[in-house]
Amino acid sequence: MSMRVTFLGTSGAVPTTERAPSAVLVNREGERMLFDCGEGTQRQMMRFNTGFNVSHLFVTHLHGDHILGIPGLIQSWDFNDRDAALAIHVPPGSKKHVKRLVHAGGYDPSYPVNIHEVSPGSTALDGDEFEVRTFKTNHRTRSQGYAIVEDDRPGRFDREKAEEELGIPPGPMYGRLHNGEAVELDDGRVIQPEQVVGDPRPGRKLVYTGDTRPVQATVEMAEDADLLIHDATFASDESGRARQTYHSTAQEAADVASRANAKRLALTHISSRYAGDASPIEREAQERFHGECFVPSDGQKVEVPFPDAE
Repeated sequence: MSMRVTFLGTSGAVPTTERAPSAVLVNREGERMLFDCGEGTQRQMMRFNTGFNVSHLFVTHLHGDHILGIPGLIQSWDFNDRDAALAIHVPPGSKKHVKRLVHAGGYDPSYPVNIHEVSPGSTALDGDEFEVRTFKTNHRTRSQGYAIVEDDRPGRFDREKAEEELGIPPGPMYGRLHNGEAVELDDGRVIQPEQVVGDPRPGRKLVYTGDTRPVQATVEMAEDADLLIHDATFASDESGRARQTYHSTAQEAADVASRANAKRLALTHISSRYAGDASPIEREAQERFHGECFVPSDGQKVEVPFPDAE
């Protein structure tokens, strides 16, 4: 089962020739979810071949570099004869503003577009064996982050014990046991799932902050995350500017990841002042965070493995 992240836009508020405004696409088992939608996101999707069939769009806040791609994407979907409904999830108080973007220029999509206000600390989407949860962030406007949190998976099935020790014949009984059902053998013995199935195994967790100062809510949501995508707009020599604009430095993002015990940290929303060289951002974070840490480029794809993957 795959979970692939494509970084469509990794720039700060001002795009550069190499980095577009904020947008991250996650493809989980063929279900595509888009997190923020900066200007030109539809072209980035084409350019990096992510597929266009997005079912859910999650907006962190209403600044232009996170939402101005919505009108073009909405209309392009219409030109491509889309008929499937689109759900847009937004912070409280944002619905009317996003609705204006959906209908920009008096345009009315021919397919359903449903806008849902969702508060921090709640579940934005209850999916098939996963949830998208919200958490409060700290920016200059009402803002929130999102986390994809998968359900626990069944434990490993001990085929050797099932076949050799317990004499369970290979076949449908194995699947029933792995799914938590007891089975009765021909000799009358009843085998319970726990006799051949190990402890539940955790699913994956991906956390996306959008624009924010470092906050405890991110630490809590990102506990043991497989991938934390965090605002790292500035290097530490611009820490005053980071505080003034309610962004984070690379070191602050790394501190959050360390406190959360995250496995990997992606540093995004890179200020245009680092257009020629983002290495100070990555280097500073690596000094504070000892897991895998990187500044993704636009178009970079990252696979998120299960925590117990070998």
